[in-house]
Amino acid sequence: MYRRTFLASAAALTVAGPVLANTGVSYTPGLVRDELAAGKTVFVDFYTDWCTTCRSQERTIKALLAENPAYEKNVSFVAVDWDVHSNSDLAKSLNIPRRATLVVLQGDKELGRIVAGTSKGEIKALMDVALGAATA
Repeated sequence: MYRRTFLASAAALTVAGPVLANTGVSYTPGLVRDELAAGKTVFVDFYTDWCTTCRSQERTIKALLAENPAYEKNVSFVAVDWDVHSNSDLAKSLNIPRRATLVVLQGDKELGRIVAGTSKGEIKALMDVALGAATA
């Protein structure tokens, strides 16, 4: 009986994992380029499902989004699974060193970056940079 419950739960988490593991639209090749071409400010989150630092960043980002709906209204949030896209053109062009990297982009410029930072103040400051650029 317990084995069935365990297997069912594991299967459910495997399917739900990618949905729960990030904040924003899941990355597909060309998505960030298209968002930038459309004039949007893009907040890119390079994460993995198994990374505890990524999970901490995710919790903080979700809390900040809940506190201020203007972020989600004005900024395009894109979640890039590092395990899948670490060798992508996007990761290479931005010189992303590792998972748990957050980057804000607008036009052809990088406006800010955090590598493995988890403090609410630091992440809020980066999100504020994105919001300020998006609403300027």
